[in-house]
Amino acid sequence: MSPMPNQANHEFHTAPFSRSMDSQEYYIKSRETLDIALNETVAYNSWRAFDLGRGRPIDERYSKMPILTKKEIRDYTPRGFVPRGRDVDCGILNQEIEFVKTSGSTGDSVTNIWNQKWWDASERESWRLNTHAANIATGDHREAILANPLNVGFISDSVELSMKERMLSRFLYLNEKTNPLTWTPEHMDRMIRELETFKPAVLEANPSLLAKLSRYMTASKKKVFQPKLVVLTYEYPSKLHYAQICKSFNSPIASSYGTTEVGYVFMQCEEGKFHQNSRSCRVDFQPLKPEHGGPSLARILVTTFDNPWYVIVRFDVGDIVHTDGEQVCACGRKSGWIISAIEGRSRNITLTSEGRVVTLRELDEAVSALHGIDEYQFTQISRNSYNIDLVSQRADKEMLDKEAKLILSRLYGEDARVTVVFKECIPYSSSGKFSLSQTLLNFSIEDFLDERYVRKDGKPLSI
Repeated sequence: MSPMPNQANHEFHTAPFSRSMDSQEYYIKSRETLDIALNETVAYNSWRAFDLGRGRPIDERYSKMPILTKKEIRDYTPRGFVPRGRDVDCGILNQEIEFVKTSGSTGDSVTNIWNQKWWDASERESWRLNTHAANIATGDHREAILANPLNVGFISDSVELSMKERMLSRFLYLNEKTNPLTWTPEHMDRMIRELETFKPAVLEANPSLLAKLSRYMTASKKKVFQPKLVVLTYEYPSKLHYAQICKSFNSPIASSYGTTEVGYVFMQCEEGKFHQNSRSCRVDFQPLKPEHGGPSLARILVTTFDNPWYVIVRFDVGDIVHTDGEQVCACGRKSGWIISAIEGRSRNITLTSEGRVVTLRELDEAVSALHGIDEYQFTQISRNSYNIDLVSQRADKEMLDKEAKLILSRLYGEDARVTVVFKECIPYSSSGKFSLSQTLLNFSIEDFLDERYVRKDGKPLSI
């Protein structure tokens, strides 16, 4: 909710992912966006060979298209995705757009074209998908942001910035330090005071950072101003983070999902499910093989609507989701796709000793059952060798070691060799985000996709 960050011959099966509730406008926008991409941009020239033609259903046309990755964005530079007739240099001069670089949490960092007006419109549409946000977000409401300034905000590691220096329009950036491990009690006390002074309607936060602040408040028995809504974004929110945050904040909590390239894609409603921001984007799914959780588990590909400067089609955002089988939510919203959960990034997938996919969410569900854990980081070393770093204040480390090994052996297999390492702290990644899991094995998400739902070679085609 923040302004600009720093930053295959198988026939395609669509039955599990067919819908009848999307509006006619959704399909019109899908067709218009694809036609603009194929006919008015340089980057998608070669995609024309895969198009079934305008006389065919739009879902079928999309199913035959290649996949856009960050590599293609780098290869064509952002200018290759600008429709014919638009002058990028003039757009920059007129302050309609600018170039921004992502923090690089998935693959290498890329440079994108940033259109603030389009981003704001995508954000506004996402507010409709959560009752609390819809009631609070006026467009001029006060919003505090707790994030790593590598992702959004103002960077200053050597000099403390005043509250005024960290404000931009209706936004207050609570943190200017790029390394959260350098936070002092005084720095966190300042955040608490500023929340009381600023009184934001919404607190948008990186979950690991808000959990860190909450642990401090719990330990020091400090109280904090309660915003009307806490929105978690920027990274995967662990169940541990949720539990720690809820000890200090009694505000409603919602998770917002999107990326710099595609804007706001899913918003968690007040009932806990995630709803597609269907007025702003199209979502296509590529299910995993049944033995790996498909078709419920699927990779998502996002196409943006109404961005006149930057046409993004079938972009692999790098995440796995759990689709809702009934496509029904107690909140009553019916437009767009409903997903039960964000399962985490493809790069955070690990494998059992027998080779089954374990998503970050499945891992987190298991580890979060451990009592007295502040943070963790899990690493798969080899086929059946795993390491978990734990930060815990528990005195009975020997018992915690046994508990962790038992839980993880149940998940990864009886022959899983688990090493537990207790640490005082866990460093953040170079992108400024907290990584809960990683693997040293060499595999790709394409290895686990269901061949019935991808092109005949089983691989995404490059532009």
